[in-house]
Amino acid sequence: MRTVLTKREIHREALALRDAGKLFRRGDPELEDVFAGSIDRFCDIAHRLRDCRRVLDVGAGHGILAALLDALGHECTALDFVDQTACYPEVYRARPIAFQVCNVEVDPLPFPDECFDAVVCCQVLEHFTHSHLPLVREVRRVLRPGGIFEVDVPNAASFRNRSRMLRGKHITFDYREHYLHAQPILYKGMSFYPDRHNREFTRDELRLLLEEAGFRDVEVAFLKSRRHRTGAHRALSPLTALRDAVPSLRKSLIAFARK
Repeated sequence: MRTVLTKREIHREALALRDAGKLFRRGDPELEDVFAGSIDRFCDIAHRLRDCRRVLDVGAGHGILAALLDALGHECTALDFVDQTACYPEVYRARPIAFQVCNVEVDPLPFPDECFDAVVCCQVLEHFTHSHLPLVREVRRVLRPGGIFEVDVPNAASFRNRSRMLRGKHITFDYREHYLHAQPILYKGMSFYPDRHNREFTRDELRLLLEEAGFRDVEVAFLKSRRHRTGAHRALSPLTALRDAVPSLRKSLIAFARK
């Protein structure tokens, strides 16, 4: 039986797991940065899903969230567009996390109806080339009645994006590299561009997506940009808090909904 932890206790457990090298490969600059920037959000998600035994992570990537949920006693399954098990063996091969390759934009989720207590989808939908609705309907199908769907995405109306537009810059990726010269991934006669942001979201759009797919009790919030900092870098935390003072200008949106 899992022990019910507070969010603060989950955060302490996450730091201990990181220090022991059980969440990701220590010393990898990219993964260290992902952990620092995402762990507060991941702990919030873990706390919200504390009563959910079977969890599906859609677009799991590096697997840090799946590894944390597994360590907390959840039964985790992970999906991604490419096979991540060789890239992150300390997550997918060292833990009982079932991993499958799936192009969730166009393929049905490879699971029967109502088999998960929760589904998470973190910073994935912005990379979709085509409609988000088929996946979200599939998520609802595989959730048990009352199951929880968590999704977080970039906030199109964030301070960063507004500032860039005022300075004559675009909110998405480098135009030359990611749009003019981008080569699509071809699958089932369709083109996909998963290495860029194809669509960021407003709060109302994220709510509309979930409601259009049939979810209820939809909660959409502006996500605080809390970052785990140590040493002299802690001096930057008040600046982050100041930037987050106006919720609608925060970098990301997070939503929870029930089937």
